[in-house]
Amino acid sequence: MIVKMKKLTLLCTPAQQEQTLLKLRDLHVVHVEHIQPPEGSALDEARNHLLYVQRAKDVLETHPETEPSCTDPDKLVDHVWKLIHREKELKETLQSLEHEQVRIAPFGDFDPRKIEKLNEQGLYIKLYEFLIKSPPEIPDGVTISELNRSKNLIYVLAAAHQEFSLSAHEVRLPDQSLAQIKHYLEKTTKALEETEAKFQQYAGDRKLVEQIEGNAADGVNYLEVRQGMGAESAVTYLKGFYPADREADLVAAAEENGWGFKFEDVSDDDTPPTLLRDPKWVSPIKAVLNLIGVVPGYKELDISALFLIFLSIFFAFIIGDAGYGFLFIALTLFGKFKTKGNAAAQPGLNLLLIMSTFCVVFGALTGNYFGISIDALPAPLRALTNDYMTGKMAEGIRNSDLAANHIMFICFSIGTLHLTLAHGWNLIRKINSWAALADLGWLCCTWTLFSVVLNMVLYIELPTWVATTQLPLLGMGIGLIILSLVLTKSYFGLITLALDVINNFVDIISYVRLYAVGAASLAIAQAFNGMAMDIGFNGFASIGAALILFAGHGLNIVLGAMGVMVHGIRLNTLEFSSHAGVEWAGIHFNPFRKNSDNL
Repeated sequence: MIVKMKKLTLLCTPAQQEQTLLKLRDLHVVHVEHIQPPEGSALDEARNHLLYVQRAKDVLETHPETEPSCTDPDKLVDHVWKLIHREKELKETLQSLEHEQVRIAPFGDFDPRKIEKLNEQGLYIKLYEFLIKSPPEIPDGVTISELNRSKNLIYVLAAAHQEFSLSAHEVRLPDQSLAQIKHYLEKTTKALEETEAKFQQYAGDRKLVEQIEGNAADGVNYLEVRQGMGAESAVTYLKGFYPADREADLVAAAEENGWGFKFEDVSDDDTPPTLLRDPKWVSPIKAVLNLIGVVPGYKELDISALFLIFLSIFFAFIIGDAGYGFLFIALTLFGKFKTKGNAAAQPGLNLLLIMSTFCVVFGALTGNYFGISIDALPAPLRALTNDYMTGKMAEGIRNSDLAANHIMFICFSIGTLHLTLAHGWNLIRKINSWAALADLGWLCCTWTLFSVVLNMVLYIELPTWVATTQLPLLGMGIGLIILSLVLTKSYFGLITLALDVINNFVDIISYVRLYAVGAASLAIAQAFNGMAMDIGFNGFASIGAALILFAGHGLNIVLGAMGVMVHGIRLNTLEFSSHAGVEWAGIHFNPFRKNSDNL
């Protein structure tokens, strides 16, 4: 459920400003909207400090955690930053030395100071490289000594008693010999290793740095709210939104602290934040919404419950394997045991537990356990299968094509039900508006197009009464949509209506992806099973067969998870949401509070 919001204007004197903000922050009930862009030197400094701490935390997170170093918290981040600067300097030095080594190595090891002395004494010496196929002309008085050659290049030393130049690439003399470069390379590499070891010493302080980061973030948040407040003569004020059911808390705080306040209802011109407060059984879906970073708009539908139910169904169809489902359940229960007390991890684990249970049920009905043939399953597992979903025609006789058609029929039916719920929900919400006629029209179109899909894709012969009512029902649906668009003056919808009807047809067909991805997953599992059986499970061959099964089913699980992310979530956030009018344009309710506080 999307919690009802109201608007707040809170007034205090400049002398009360600091105390007011501290008290308001402790309430964590107001989503503050800045009256003016927050700015100022103090805020800039706080933001820079936050970035400073975050960079130190990011570096420490790349190292395995160890015991805390017991370093003074006030100096910890500075110590880490000194290492960051040191590491950067050493890496730049190392890169420069490696480049110089590659540049000079073909000419061998020599002391460049001796060449400089010879140049000062009138013997000019230079280093050149040129292509083997196109050597340069050698001027009179110039002596060439080949030092090295590669597949395409020759590296030479040229000498003369007077200034000269060759039509080839002259290589600048190094500042130090190759031996010295190698020495400094070893020294720099060792220094880098020592720096890495010092980083490791502070890896156990990550939690302390996270705490410092939280305090820094609190400081930025506080200053942004303070600097974003408005001011009129002897009064400072802020505006924001708050849950309507927390109004009594605000009134009590205002009376206790002497604040002036004004409460208003949200208007059509406002864009309040969205606070979802769903039943406990629906809360696992927040793990997905947080993962993809979406939230419905304040005036949109909260589809969390339907999202959870249908995502679980889609997960079952896409993974489609009871064996995988049992494996997921075992891993989830292990994860819940290891993360006991970690509230943040529970929604995701609970969601996986729900979806895995759906997967086990679907896999049992279709007789799919790690891609093993139904006929090879034990009798108790075969007894759990559904004759319709497995294409059973007689005892011991199953038709895979018939089973595929039945599963596709279920997919199209689920899709039609999904879209029906979207328009039905909208119809109820808009029942007192002419806009409701459009959703009634789309319901007529959806069910008509569903029968068309069954006939065109699955070649199902429709009853006469269905066939004869298809066109009238579709026409009535389009007529209701046109009437609604005209009455609500949404004339642009008339232009796109034909395309929208086609999209409705395509959306129903798109649910066949549940069958397609699930069938692909089954085919992969069966293919790897066949490879393992070909090798056999005798002697050392059994090790290879086991590795094939492990790698194959592991890959299949990864691909299935990707399929759920791409297809399962898409069907909820795109196909269903577009029909339900959910644009996911909401703003997360983010009350003014400390970083360490919970909602």
